[in-house]
Amino acid sequence: MPNNDLLTKAKWRAFLKDVFICSLGAYGGPEAHYGVFTDQLVVKKKYITEEELVELIALTGVLPGPSSTQTIVSIGYKMGGPLLALFTMLVWALPVIILMTLLSFLSQFLSKINVSQDSLRYIGPMAVGFIIVAAYRISRKVVKDKITFALLLTGAIITFFIRTPWIYPLVLIFGGAVSVLLSREKALWNHVKLNPPWRYLIIFAIFAIGSLVLSFIFSSRIIHIFESFYRFGYLVIGGGQVVVPLMYSELVQVNQYMTNQEFLTGFGLVQGLPGPMFSFSAYAGGMAARGGSILTQVLGAAAGAIAIFLPGLLLIYFVYPVWENLKKIKGIKISLKGITAVAGGLISVAAIILMQKSGFSIDNLVVVLITVILLLTKKVPAPLIVLAAIGAGFII
Repeated sequence: MPNNDLLTKAKWRAFLKDVFICSLGAYGGPEAHYGVFTDQLVVKKKYITEEELVELIALTGVLPGPSSTQTIVSIGYKMGGPLLALFTMLVWALPVIILMTLLSFLSQFLSKINVSQDSLRYIGPMAVGFIIVAAYRISRKVVKDKITFALLLTGAIITFFIRTPWIYPLVLIFGGAVSVLLSREKALWNHVKLNPPWRYLIIFAIFAIGSLVLSFIFSSRIIHIFESFYRFGYLVIGGGQVVVPLMYSELVQVNQYMTNQEFLTGFGLVQGLPGPMFSFSAYAGGMAARGGSILTQVLGAAAGAIAIFLPGLLLIYFVYPVWENLKKIKGIKISLKGITAVAGGLISVAAIILMQKSGFSIDNLVVVLITVILLLTKKVPAPLIVLAAIGAGFII
């Protein structure tokens, strides 16, 4: 038995080390993060298969919360249950949360200087390379016939022209529905025992209602920050880029916790840092809690970061065990063919959208090509590719 414990600890350490490597290479939002996950967790270490990763991407795509964080937390849950899932989230998000907390203290200095993004100009094209490789590998797995190919194209075309947050869960559900309707299988909805862990959904509701009630009773800035960011966490589907407009409206325009320039400075900084974009909440929470002691500002940053990640974590704790059993239903299994095909299209078009933002210049295209070649040869770790892209931005 002790040997089993030691073996489990060794596996957990190895897995968390790979999660940390993913966090160092995860630039550019959820779609680029999926490219890093594919390279490190699927291709190199084989913790899960491409099919399983796409299923998780599809699942988190219809859930509120930080989608790439929920995806990697789900992989942690699969590897070692709720405790490893929690450690996974801490290793994945804590480094950049700490950094963004520190940056909230430097905001006045940073707003006075021109924070140049020029040295980070190759991060975008590098992220495109990750997405292209991930899309290629995933598409090979999810495109099994003409229907799945058509669904992949449909998902890509729709999300290219319509980029509102609601469209992503809608096209995923559409893909699943089409797959079921066109199926000729019989007895699709066989009975499966689910046994949902209701305690996590109850805790989720307690925090949602409790923080709202406490914010009405008490005038504490920390409680108000927690309530606002917890609400952001369960209202947003689609990741960090989607939550930022909500934050801006409430923190800058309504409550005036910070200026427009201070908000944009922090948002610009988080673009150049690895890890989840929801870590911006630590900066925003720290800024919102200014005016008191250093401890108060740190508590504000902690309240913002914990509150925005907590709903997504609790939802994964509730949904993932049910998801594993739901996949045993024949109708759900068939729907996954369509859902994952659409998800493949979403990831494919992300490369085009991100490349549009970076610009189709010769040097950007060269960075994309070099990144793709390095990833396909599997000889260069993701963090080294990231460092090379940053170094190129400084040198060239």
